[in-house]
Amino acid sequence: MTAEAAVRNVVIGLDLGTTSTKAVAFTPDGSQLAQASHGYELQTPHPGFAVQDPHQILAAAYRAVADVAREVGAERVRGISFSSAMHSLMGLGPLYEPMTPVITWGDTRAAIQAERLRAGVSGLALHRRTGTPIHPMSPLTKLIWFREMEPKLHESVAFWVGIKDWVLVHMCGALVIDHSLASGTGLMDIHQLDWDAEALALAGVSPEQLPELVRTRDVLPGITAEAAEAMGLPESLEVVVGAGDGPLANLGVGAVRPGVAACSIGTSGALRVGVDRPAVDPQGGVFCYALTEDRWVVGGAINNGGATLGWARGIFAPELGEGREAELLALAARAQPGSGGLIMLPYLLSERAPHWSALPTGAYLGLTRGHRREHLLRASVEGVCLQLALVLQSMRAAGLDVTHVRATGGVTRNDLWRGILASALGMTVDFAEGQEGSSFGAALLGMEALGLIDSIDIVDELIPVEDSVRPEPRALAVYSQLLPVFAELYTHLVPTFSSLRRLAPSLPLDLSEEE
Repeated sequence: MTAEAAVRNVVIGLDLGTTSTKAVAFTPDGSQLAQASHGYELQTPHPGFAVQDPHQILAAAYRAVADVAREVGAERVRGISFSSAMHSLMGLGPLYEPMTPVITWGDTRAAIQAERLRAGVSGLALHRRTGTPIHPMSPLTKLIWFREMEPKLHESVAFWVGIKDWVLVHMCGALVIDHSLASGTGLMDIHQLDWDAEALALAGVSPEQLPELVRTRDVLPGITAEAAEAMGLPESLEVVVGAGDGPLANLGVGAVRPGVAACSIGTSGALRVGVDRPAVDPQGGVFCYALTEDRWVVGGAINNGGATLGWARGIFAPELGEGREAELLALAARAQPGSGGLIMLPYLLSERAPHWSALPTGAYLGLTRGHRREHLLRASVEGVCLQLALVLQSMRAAGLDVTHVRATGGVTRNDLWRGILASALGMTVDFAEGQEGSSFGAALLGMEALGLIDSIDIVDELIPVEDSVRPEPRALAVYSQLLPVFAELYTHLVPTFSSLRRLAPSLPLDLSEEE
């Protein structure tokens, strides 16, 4: 064994994502040594359902860690630190056996329960107390759905947990949930860091049915024999509980100090800013989730990011298959800012921030005979960026001074996306090197917990900026005029969205068979 290999300074950031689990090995200087990813199926057995098999996710986690540990050398691995998709829910029996699949954030079956609770007298107060918007993504509304729609199952469940809690039970033998993921359940008072009595009463659960609340930097000293064998690591391995993928993405791109926002655009999108105490705007337009007990992120996630342009490609430029995004965006770039007066509401997958409603659907407005596919393509990009600008408005309404943005995500590699984003937000946007935000954030949090670094603030030195894009003056002027129009469309169209929802069961999407 070499002297270098004997140094146990590698932390594996393990990110339990919506479609795959990724393990990435880092050293304290920010060097990435290895990565591995294993996917799993998102099942949609009924309209509104979006569920997964927990056994597949556990197996993917074990395989990803094993692949990385084998590549870097198991003897170098100091610990594992977790990141996880937020808002998942599953029911367990008394021996921790699954009684439901994993119900993901994208599951909208609780839309009616969410709308009812949101419109009630306690809806906004619950949001401001728990930090979690009243939305079908929330475990709170999912639990209300189970209580009302599947009461026998609801009564028979011994424990209600999230996907990371399930993985940790198997990996470490501990049923715990960190303050970060708990702050995304709608069940925890973010000001008291304890379960909220009113939320639990609405959900019909007791504190004993929930995991133990722990800090994100807590260390679980050891793994089970099953996990050790599956990952090729010793049972003495230390595991840092970690946090939610959103707050960790802020850390992973260097946006942890107050005033610095992180913007990510992948399939979906988000804008979050770091704060040192919990805060929610008076209208409930933003979420507030914990990173640590003294570091929080406030912002909003949107359902429709790069997926919006992907849909538009299939409709308006089907000859440009996947992998030809540069050509697709070159078409969009031929249209001028504002797309000739065409606005797209990018609510193809409903929407979250800042309206937090499963009601809206997508729309093009201002369409004329003069518009071409270039306009429709560009309008889809502009719609995503204008939606993020609405999230920014809500963040500022919460009293947050957002002065700087760091962006990451697959689509932001393109110059058109970068330029439209900077002009829609009205500020310079820095684009960080690397695309491992949540995994790197998890590893950094783990390094601090394990004493390998003094503070996660070291991230400022570790994340170089590859490009800075300023708003283009003409586009900035156009989007400044369009944004209030874009914002008022949602309010004006709510009655239409409601009418279409009522009619939807009688208007199937199925195509007619050709005779």
